[in-house]
Amino acid sequence: MRAVRVIIATAVLLVSMAGSALAAGPPTVFAAASLTEVFPKIEPNARYSFAGSNTLALQITQGAPADVFASAAPNFTQDLYAKGLVEKPRFLAFNRLALIVPKGNPAGLRSVYDLTRPGIKLVVANSRVPVGSYTRTVLTNLGISVPVLKNVVSQESDVKGVVGKVALGEADAGFVYVTDANAAASQLRQITIPTFAQPKVRYEIAVVRSSSNKAAARAFIAKVIGPAGRRAMVAAGFRFPLPPRKPTPRPRARG
Repeated sequence: MRAVRVIIATAVLLVSMAGSALAAGPPTVFAAASLTEVFPKIEPNARYSFAGSNTLALQITQGAPADVFASAAPNFTQDLYAKGLVEKPRFLAFNRLALIVPKGNPAGLRSVYDLTRPGIKLVVANSRVPVGSYTRTVLTNLGISVPVLKNVVSQESDVKGVVGKVALGEADAGFVYVTDANAAASQLRQITIPTFAQPKVRYEIAVVRSSSNKAAARAFIAKVIGPAGRRAMVAAGFRFPLPPRKPTPRPRARG
């Protein structure tokens, strides 16, 4: 009888050790599609699932096995935090929007205002995706929403869908993040969006509370927000707040 108990205890220990070993592996990272190029450069060993932030947030809500969530808009991380599904979100980076056209620019577009011309074929992300929501903010800020949205021929589920359609020449133009335009520079041209029309594009990242691999999740976040991760993100076109200036010491009064 004692031998049976020893065998059972040993089996339980082996199962526990196997589970611990599995949990100690690379983290599973659910990340906005616009992070597709840069995250693997920072941490090539993680397991990635890239998609629209809204889709990933829904999957986490439904119990998908993720360790880290990186969103291109803070409303998704903050909503999951309010529901107790992620730990307190951390700031990741800022981004900007750009208008992209095929390399040859067959429609002859020179500015965002040219999108109001009848017959222009525009592709955007749908309004539930952060880049789609940001796109509509840009158009509202420019005061050209109505005529431009009439020219939309396709609404994509994430930013990579927009890039793909424009690169293939299936549309005359599309709105994407500057970082995605940079990544496809060999196939596309960028048209700058006026600074006053740019929305505040803020990325956040958080550990998923249901994760069984929290140590690896926290190590991943520390790496991407650390100096090396920040350098890689800056090289990709992401932005960060400028460090505060040191106050200039006032000269002492004489006399």
